Amino acid sequence: MSSKKLTRVSIILVLVMVLVLCYCVELEAQLQVGFYSSSCRIAEFIVKDEVRKGFFSDRGVAAGLVRLHFHDCFVRGCDASVLIDTTPSNTAEKDSPANNPSLRGFEVIDKAKARLEAACKGVVSCADIVAFAARDSVEITGGLGYDVPAGRRDGRVSLSSEASANLPPPFFNVNQLTQTFANKGLTQDEMATLSGAHTIGRSHCTSFSNRLYSYNTTTSQDPSIDKVYAGQLKQQCPQGSTNANLVVPMNPATPSITDVGYYVDVLANRGLLTSDQTLLTNSATANQVSQNAGNPLLWRSKFAAAMVKMGRIGVMTGTAGEIRANCRRSMVVLQVTSVGNGRPSSYVVRVDGLPDTTVGTGDAGVQRVAIVANCDKSTPELASST
Repeated sequence: MSSKKLTRVSIILVLVMVLVLCYCVELEAQLQVGFYSSSCRIAEFIVKDEVRKGFFSDRGVAAGLVRLHFHDCFVRGCDASVLIDTTPSNTAEKDSPANNPSLRGFEVIDKAKARLEAACKGVVSCADIVAFAARDSVEITGGLGYDVPAGRRDGRVSLSSEASANLPPPFFNVNQLTQTFANKGLTQDEMATLSGAHTIGRSHCTSFSNRLYSYNTTTSQDPSIDKVYAGQLKQQCPQGSTNANLVVPMNPATPSITDVGYYVDVLANRGLLTSDQTLLTNSATANQVSQNAGNPLLWRSKFAAAMVKMGRIGVMTGTAGEIRANCRRSMVVLQVTSVGNGRPSSYVVRVDGLPDTTVGTGDAGVQRVAIVANCDKSTPELASST
């Protein structure tokens, strides 16, 4: 058998071994508060500092970071898949109609990651950065601070189609919202609690214009919306406007403060989205809206607890996934055994949106190398394949 064939056989054997090892994840590993206390003590400080700088440059970034965490966790779990960039061969989550152009805050994550890589190379996951940044955004806007259990690993897959399939659109009714959250292990009460995140931030006119101009076949305007408020929205979002970037604040009175203004608005029929106002159509969620509006401290406490629970959805820990060096790109580490000629024994390739089961084979020692989504814990530098 030629050395070339031996090389290919070696690669295939290693691929098989790696794929088997992928199932040997440390199932006992758990998220924990202070996860980086020994490996990178300044991790949370760096993220908080970047959130603070981003917020004072653009106050809207806080709402963006909270939403980023939500949109990450509801698609493939909290694995930072929402951060991966689109490539010529794959449209990523961030470019799904459910996310683009409304998601924001990516630059804050990028800056935090760059500083963390300089201080603690290959230690802090992008998924944990997103979770920390969401917490810091809640706190900087007046919400209750809370401890974030960490230890998440980063995923390697990001698909636009999965975002559309898992994220609740703005026109969902209360039953659809309840089911969507139940699919992620969250209760109806937690759904109503987390909806309060809409107390900060803004929404594109296209997300609710149907309530103003084309509600149904018998009436153009949603009868559940306050008429004065509807008139104000029509001035801000003119019918027939071709400007897709028009936005309005979710909570006009205090758009940059995490308070119970959202619930006060919903009670007054001034919920901006169908998915906001629908909370009054169910007795249980209507009761939650009233309770939250009247007890700010209670809602802040419930919101913090719900954020922590949401942050545990579908997480990978231990040796599953990876720790990305760049949050926008997945790094796949492949170790192969080569034969003869002093060829290197390992190759590192960066792959965007690579499905977990993708396996490609190639000759060791040349540019066309084998690729596999493995469970290697390390993330070394991009190596030469020659």
